[in-house]
Amino acid sequence: MRIKRTMEKIPGGMMILPLLLGAAIHTFFPKTAEFFGSFTGALLNGALPILAVFYVCMGAGIELKTTPYILKKGGVLLGTKILTGALLGWSASLFLGRGQVGDGWLAGLSVLAVVACFNDTNGGLYMALIGQYGKKEDAAAYSLMSLESGPFFTMVTLGLAGLAAFPWQTFLGAVFPLVLGMILGNCDSDLKDFLGRAVPVLIPFFAFGLGYSLDLTGVWRAGLLGVCLGVAVVAVSGLLLFFADRLTGGNGLAGIAAASTAGNAAAVPAAIAAIDPSYAPIAPAATLLVASCVILTALLVPMAVAWWAGRIQASSG
Repeated sequence: MRIKRTMEKIPGGMMILPLLLGAAIHTFFPKTAEFFGSFTGALLNGALPILAVFYVCMGAGIELKTTPYILKKGGVLLGTKILTGALLGWSASLFLGRGQVGDGWLAGLSVLAVVACFNDTNGGLYMALIGQYGKKEDAAAYSLMSLESGPFFTMVTLGLAGLAAFPWQTFLGAVFPLVLGMILGNCDSDLKDFLGRAVPVLIPFFAFGLGYSLDLTGVWRAGLLGVCLGVAVVAVSGLLLFFADRLTGGNGLAGIAAASTAGNAAAVPAAIAAIDPSYAPIAPAATLLVASCVILTALLVPMAVAWWAGRIQASSG
């Protein structure tokens, strides 16, 4: 059986499919964790400890030694991506505050969902697209852009919008696993390789645990809204990133390739809820919306990059 290969054919499949499986178990057999207890219960309810290890391993792959071009390119794309999420989050906070829309087709929309969708780029998708259509220096720029990973910048955005007041210990606790990984990976290349190999392995496990916190009866509510939010991520951030890329001497391909939502962004609402319990009621709906964005942007961004690459080739030919 080609289970892994089949999962990888689906955009974000290693994240989305385990998440849906966990959600299905919780929806139809909500007492499974309590019934089995022990290691099975820990697997179903243990998303946060797995996420902590995941961020250490991910941080190990972030290179601190970058060339000036990579620093400039990655810094501009990183700044544009985060600033876009911050501005949209602040704008949404004027209407939504800490809560979410309760009914209608916008049900489940929250500032947490908006910021999480816009803040984090799908690194694997970016690298694959740039590897096919761009140049290696632009691909290497993701070493700096990968600092988006984790809940840190979402916490900063929520704090600036006046929607959360995280003490310094909480900020340090949220970013420490990623920083620890960066220190270990940059001090020892063997540790970098060792920890880096665990990143793809951990994704389906924390996704499964996150899924178990969801109820599929609310998935349909994320349908149309999730589609609209995914289109907005590509259209809004894609346009801004395109011009940011052009301003740094690029042809726009790297900007468009970065206009996606990372699979691990679906873990951010749960992480924020663990840090600030006031977000716990809206985290499940936000997770569903982010998961929708992961799938849709993984489909739309490659098409947009291929279209623009064709335009570039046609104009140069």
